[in-house]
Amino acid sequence: MAVAGERTALPAWREAAAAMSPSTVTAGFLSVLVSYAGPLLIYLQAARAMGASDAGFSSWVMAISIAAGVTSIGLSLLTRAPIVTAWSAPGTVLLISIGSDLPFSDVVGAFLVSALVILALGITGLFDRLVAAIPKPVASGMMAGILFGFGLTAMGAIGSAPVIFAVLVTAYLVFTVLLPRYAVVIMLAVGLLLAWLVEGVPMGEIRLSLAHPVLTWPTFSVQALAGLALPLILTTLTGQFLPGMAILRANGYQVAARPIVVICALASLPSALFGGITTALASITLALCAAPDAHPDASRRYAAGVACGLFFCVGGLLAGTIVQLLTLLPVAVIALLAGLALLGAIAKSLGDTLSPEGTTPSDRQAGLLAFMVTTSGVSLLGIGAAFWGVAVGMAAVALSALAARLKRSPASSRIS
Repeated sequence: MAVAGERTALPAWREAAAAMSPSTVTAGFLSVLVSYAGPLLIYLQAARAMGASDAGFSSWVMAISIAAGVTSIGLSLLTRAPIVTAWSAPGTVLLISIGSDLPFSDVVGAFLVSALVILALGITGLFDRLVAAIPKPVASGMMAGILFGFGLTAMGAIGSAPVIFAVLVTAYLVFTVLLPRYAVVIMLAVGLLLAWLVEGVPMGEIRLSLAHPVLTWPTFSVQALAGLALPLILTTLTGQFLPGMAILRANGYQVAARPIVVICALASLPSALFGGITTALASITLALCAAPDAHPDASRRYAAGVACGLFFCVGGLLAGTIVQLLTLLPVAVIALLAGLALLGAIAKSLGDTLSPEGTTPSDRQAGLLAFMVTTSGVSLLGIGAAFWGVAVGMAAVALSALAARLKRSPASSRIS
């Protein structure tokens, strides 16, 4: 198996072209399709909650697509590993509950601050140390709370659109068993079919349309920085970069985290000005490109990352068409598709919160508190629940550690 970083005498682009095959191109295309069929629907939910126009959302799609495309191509060529980047799915869920209460310029400011903090962590090498400082159950509990709350809302479709709910849930249960790799894409196709047959959505009105860039100058507020930027940083580091690095290394690619974190953060800065949320290492879609199915020769799989980046760039340029397609979908279909697409992530986050492996009962208790506070949706001092979930979880860890030290102290022994 190849080690990332190996090079040949051929220029990078000629080498990548030589490494291309039907399987690498298919893996790259499928990765983009899964991203648009799943996480992008969550982004659309956020756009609707925040009252964004179609032109504004087109700018968001262009920004995140181009950022993901450029970084996927650049990092795959640089490392000779199948690097696939995307936007933060947990971060987009945050926008649904928090973004609607903030001016969009504050949201852009939070995106910029998040990118700058992640950039600093990448440059200084503090990434691993910061992640290690937050117990995994606490970070997972916060993420599970963010995703679980969104999933609960999505399941409300059983009351407002029972036929759509029954068909989509049935399709999800069947295809996650029969064709798990393509399940999300099939779900989108079924959703479009339902929108046409049940809701009478005029699919024939979709036309070829380019992106509409909309520049927004940032403003900054305590509410946006504490309620959006801080949780976004934590979810991006723990929910995107960490599992993405684990997938790369599980497939034999011993790449360094620093260049990936730094380049993703740099790409996030201009993207933020056009409404793009933080760019980060992908996980599920990265697994499609890093697995043997992408190419039996591990040294050639980086071509799948390049192909993915190229398809993302095309999607960014045609963001207007993508937005037309997605905005025709009824609200119930969008919410349910996004909620079903997140079931795997919800299960993993809950499992990591309560997993006994490598954790103490106190850590798991703290993680459960972080989950419950985040799920509650509580807002205090204008700051959202995700921040307070982490704060309560970390306080619980500190108090449990203090109690344990008191229990071990000589004074405590004498009293007992």
